[in-house]
Parts: sequence; C-alpha cells; structure tokens
Amino acid sequence: MLLALNPLVSPDPGLFIWSTVAFVLLFFLLSKFAWKPIVKALDERERSIEDALAKAEIAKEELAKLTNENEQLLKQARGERDEILKEAKILKDRIVHDAKSLAQAESSRMIEKARQEINNQKVAALEDIKSQVATLSLDIATKILRKQFEDHKKQQALVTDLLERIELN
Repeated sequence: MLLALNPLVSPDPGLFIWSTVAFVLLFFLLSKFAWKPIVKALDERERSIEDALAKAEIAKEELAKLTNENEQLLKQARGERDEILKEAKILKDRIVHDAKSLAQAESSRMIEKARQEINNQKVAALEDIKSQVATLSLDIATKILRKQFEDHKKQQALVTDLLERIELN
C-alpha cells in the first residue's frame, strides 16, 4: 500500500527499461570511446609523475653529490690556504732572519772598518808626533850647539877632547 501511494518510489517498467538501455548504451559508448583515452591519459599522467619523481630523486642525489664535492673543495681550499699561510710564515721568518744576519754582518764590518780607521789615524798621529818630536829635538840640539859653539875656545876644547878619545888601531 505504501508503494501505491507514492508514485516516485515505484518505478515505471518502461522508464526502467529505457533507463537501463540508456545506461548500457552510455556505458558501451564510454567504454568504446572514453575509457581507453581516459585510462591512457591516467597511465601517461602516472608515468610522467613517476618520471618527475625519478628525476627529482636524481636531482636530489646530484645535489647531495655537488654539496659533498663543494664541501671537499672547501676543505681542500682551506688546506691550501693553511699551507700557503704556513709557507708565507716560513718565508717571512727566513727573510727576517736573513735581514738580521745581514744587518749584523754589515754592522760588524762597519765596526771593524771603524777600528781599522781609528788604528790608521792613531798610527798616523804617532808618526806625526814622532816627526814633530824629531824636528823639535833637532831644533833644540841645533840651538844648544850654536850656543855652545859661539865661544871659539869651547869649540877648540871640544875638538881636542874628541880627538884624544878616538883610539887609532
């Protein structure tokens, strides 16, 4: 009874048949023309997503590899920098040491040259003093002898005394 009262709930057999025929026809047409392209498009989409994921994985691996290579290059560059700094320090120390040695050698040479110059000046001064002393001595002796020989009797007495002292063999 309930079914007779509500026409929407009880289907009409003609409507049911035509709906079934339309559904089967639509299903046939869709399976013939639409399902294969849709499935093919979905498969292509799935493959493209898988390819994109594979490429992303490859890119991720390459990025990790490049990062690793970059770290290795940085480590190598730091090592080379440290080596260059070490060599520069050694070179600087050697240059400073060589400069000190050269300065010490030069100062020693200059001191020795100054000593030689002082000795040469000292010798020259002593020679000059000796020369002046000899000249003064001769001048004094000359003056004394002139004073001594002014008197003719004294000269005669000196000559006689000297002749007596000379021994003849």
